[in-house]
Amino acid sequence: MPDFVSRFVSATDGLRLHARDYELPRVNEAVPASPIVVCLPGLARTAADFDTLAKALLQGGVARRVLALDYRGRGQSDRDPDPANYDLRIESDDILAVLAALDVGSAVFVGTSRGGLHIMLLAAVRPALLTGAVINDIGPVIEPRGLARIRGYVGKLPEPRSWADAVDLLRGLASAQFTALGPADWDAYARTTFEERDGRFVPLYDPALMHNLEKLDLNAVPTLWPQFGGLSHLPILVVRGANSDILSLETMAEMVKRHPDCEVLMVPGQGHAPLLTDEASTGRIVAFVHSCGSERRAADSARRGLAMLG
Repeated sequence: MPDFVSRFVSATDGLRLHARDYELPRVNEAVPASPIVVCLPGLARTAADFDTLAKALLQGGVARRVLALDYRGRGQSDRDPDPANYDLRIESDDILAVLAALDVGSAVFVGTSRGGLHIMLLAAVRPALLTGAVINDIGPVIEPRGLARIRGYVGKLPEPRSWADAVDLLRGLASAQFTALGPADWDAYARTTFEERDGRFVPLYDPALMHNLEKLDLNAVPTLWPQFGGLSHLPILVVRGANSDILSLETMAEMVKRHPDCEVLMVPGQGHAPLLTDEASTGRIVAFVHSCGSERRAADSARRGLAMLG
């Protein structure tokens, strides 16, 4: 399988943004007909989270290209000198800038946590951009208990002294939610959370992300049912970790009830947010992306889109 190429794009304010670009060589006629997939990570996560999924999607030409983005302040994107800019609206503008620069007119989107919120926002401003969506462990109602847990550690983790220390730190923080992970899983998770730089182990995100999170009133988090309704013309797959404290079973059931073409995947032994590295999860997402390109599903989506306009 081909590895990724790093692409760098300037945001409208000049900040340098990074994306991983995985693409199959076009050796037959089937590949150009396959969709592009765009992967959007969680709040303090990076494009590296989608490496396993990207390669699974490329296998057999289910997708011809997979782009995984680093938001500003994460991964290889520049840190923002003003932490107030770690904002959903600014990040959405960044996403659109990257996609325009990399010539993406439409795609199936995969969004983990914050990435799922971006999917809902993008559907409101650029509905033709999306041809399907995988929403990983997030919904229109975000549970305050889970937000409080996330606020308790983002930007506040002690600095590990070694990779083994990093693994122990993450296992102590998340083992109650991720009960099904083995030693190799925890090691991989540590290496997509920290990087070794000049003998230090530092997070792959700007700790200043806590700035906007600290200001959030957990008792007044708005619901996003209108934004979720903007996805009604698309096929969607909602993924939930069985131990999630962010996406409740009740909210997931209501999403299925309100959406005309909504599939569900429950990931046992994982919490917020499922890592999308196990074969069952990647296989289900690959099958969903493949189905988004079917003539029947495309015709159904087009019909729903026309109904929304009319």
